[in-house]
Amino acid sequence: MNTNLSSFFIFIAVFGLLGVCHGQLRMHFYEESCPHAEEIVKEIIWNRVARNSTLPAKFLRMHFHDCFVRGCDASVLIDSTPNNLAEKAAIPNLSLGGFDIIDEVKTELEKTCPGVVSCADIVTLAARDSVSYQFQRPIWDVLTGRRDGIISRKSEALANIPSPFFNFTTLKQSFANKSLSVHDLVVLSGGHTIGVGHCNFFSNRLYNFTGKNDENDEDPSLNSNYAAFLKTQCKSLSNKVTIVPMDPGSPLSFDNHYFKILKQNKGLFQSDAALLTNSEATYNVNELLNSQNFFTEFAQSIMRMGAIQVLTGNSGEIRKKCSVVNP
Repeated sequence: MNTNLSSFFIFIAVFGLLGVCHGQLRMHFYEESCPHAEEIVKEIIWNRVARNSTLPAKFLRMHFHDCFVRGCDASVLIDSTPNNLAEKAAIPNLSLGGFDIIDEVKTELEKTCPGVVSCADIVTLAARDSVSYQFQRPIWDVLTGRRDGIISRKSEALANIPSPFFNFTTLKQSFANKSLSVHDLVVLSGGHTIGVGHCNFFSNRLYNFTGKNDENDEDPSLNSNYAAFLKTQCKSLSNKVTIVPMDPGSPLSFDNHYFKILKQNKGLFQSDAALLTNSEATYNVNELLNSQNFFTEFAQSIMRMGAIQVLTGNSGEIRKKCSVVNP
């Protein structure tokens, strides 16, 4: 095994033994109420990822989009109704995937421990377990004890989920609104090491970038050779269908390669390139070129993200079905 990863797993083992807790979240929350809960989640997620290597990126994104709207309360899973357009209907969430597998996990847990395990914890565990499949062991700890929210609004998703078009100032504020630092912003951007981007979220960097009506008007912060390649994939500003890897070197491997391509000005989105426009963020990017630093820091930042505005104790509910608020 890579020595960086070996050291990282030692860190995780020690970190996990510290009895970490954040507010009312804690390790092994379901130890007595549903002792096999985490194993059931992992088994289903690993079985699915073994057959579909695109799932880790989908679950990581689902977790991120959930936590940035009303906190990590599984509000992103709720379906719209005739009287309410839910978060799922917002443009940033139209390309989310994996809901069917979350439902599969929930169904199995309801058979084993009815009304005990929250959908919010399932989403959080699914993100960790799907990414960890590559390493065949958990690469960060998940504190559990979240409860499910009962409100989901399309408008709130649009207002809270960071846009791929954001500049650094707007990105920083978006993360600060969730009590996350510039360091967390840079580290969590490393999640772009897996997954894909749709042309319409970055093709403005390829064509008419400054509004001169010039097809050669590219974003000057984008590597010109990379821009030429992207133009072969996204042939117009109107293309909303084509997808390209966010990390062209290793799109299915969770690693620190994102930061290496970022330094080559090959970040796909404006929000990626924005990290190099601020000295503090650039310093963090350089630190994360070290693989061990990335794995260690990602584990801590995603745990902080997973604690945003969580509902615990008697707040919220434990949904019986993840897509519908309890009657």
